[in-house]
Amino acid sequence: MILAIDQGTTGTTCLVVDEELRVRGRGYCELRQHFPRPGWVEHDPEEIWASVVAAAEAAVSDAGVQPTAIGIANQRETTVLWERATGRPVAPAIVWQDRRTAERCRELPAELIRERTGLVPDPYFSATKLEWLLARAERPASELAFGTVDSWLVWRLTGGRFHVTDRTNASRTMLLDLDSLDWDPELLALFGVDPVVLPQLVGSAQIVGEGELLGRTLPISALAGDQQAALAGHGCFRRGQAKATYGTGSFVLVHEGPQRGWAPAGLLETAAVGGYALEGAILAGGAAIQWLRDGLGLLADAAESEALARSVASSEGVYFVPALAGLGSPHWDADARGLISGITRGTTRAHIVRAALEAIALQVADVLAEFPSGVELLRADGGAAGNRFVLQLQADLLGCPIEVAAERETTALGAAVLAGIALGFWDEESVRESIPAGATYEPSPAAELEELRAGWRLAVGRALLTAPAE
Repeated sequence: MILAIDQGTTGTTCLVVDEELRVRGRGYCELRQHFPRPGWVEHDPEEIWASVVAAAEAAVSDAGVQPTAIGIANQRETTVLWERATGRPVAPAIVWQDRRTAERCRELPAELIRERTGLVPDPYFSATKLEWLLARAERPASELAFGTVDSWLVWRLTGGRFHVTDRTNASRTMLLDLDSLDWDPELLALFGVDPVVLPQLVGSAQIVGEGELLGRTLPISALAGDQQAALAGHGCFRRGQAKATYGTGSFVLVHEGPQRGWAPAGLLETAAVGGYALEGAILAGGAAIQWLRDGLGLLADAAESEALARSVASSEGVYFVPALAGLGSPHWDADARGLISGITRGTTRAHIVRAALEAIALQVADVLAEFPSGVELLRADGGAAGNRFVLQLQADLLGCPIEVAAERETTALGAAVLAGIALGFWDEESVRESIPAGATYEPSPAAELEELRAGWRLAVGRALLTAPAE
């Protein structure tokens, strides 16, 4: 039995998974979001840890059996800095959505960063977050430890005996040379990062140490960033296999194989299990629906969005560009601001909700249009993968089938897959055959799609022209 931990942006999900990749128990604990200033997003590292303990306890109780190993997937780029001696965080964790370092990113050498890391200079990634924290830490680097959330969890699980990260997470820091898959001295110097604060690099499917959880000692057998874990959870280990995760943001990954390829300007290149992947990172997908619910009160529950969207024949020219944290792929504009356009006196909440759901599919279509070769089949997971309106529109826009994972928690399943590989329970070849598929959406092109795309392009253009007040 593997305890798979998916520590995400808005909460932690834990699954207990058996040797046939069947889910035997589930647990979830919500994680509070902190917004101390406009554009700032923070988590309390202690609350992150507490959410993992609570979700794990619930999953084990639900399963009625004890786990024998741990696999971890985590929100990437979120940056934690803590004291080595005490394990106490020196500041709140800076979440991947945080925009406080946007000005610094405009000063960075884009070509160098692109060539070395496969990324673009953007506040999304960890390096400028770490630079910001180190500048305010007021203590020697030798007393500090940096990590993404996987590192923080391993530190807590092992009582500080292991300070590690895997290369999928490290490739999101803007500090890793993507060719050598090692920390880059020139980039460390650029951001003023002393190597002493960095975690040791390990494999994604590897026993990294033993941890204590719920009164048991368990091997920690897998670490992976959430999107690369989801790629593994779909059994995508070969070149050309693709997945899209529809969560707080939407993330499209296409496996490149064991060698780096060529990434178009709007896409990222990242480390993946078994090699590399091209990635399109959309910063706000489901977050837009959450905002309509929590910020505007247009929804009582995100689940009602599909029925509300279907209650009108179209969005009647309303477009919602959810640049709530700037725009990611393929535009990469940290200064873009969200907008809702095309509103008339006849606009209702149903039109706005429909426009928000359309935006989820339109953003993914924009990303896949940038990929050098087409995708024949897209595998989907995440919360919005249960929204039939979104998935059918997505298939129509892409012109290819979409296969939804039967297990919606594919990121956690991927952590279990990688842990099982490390423990010799299965291999990459057998995983795909063991993962059941759910619904499949076939494309049905419609004439109005071109009109929808044209209006969307205009709306995105307006969002790109906006900028924060000086």
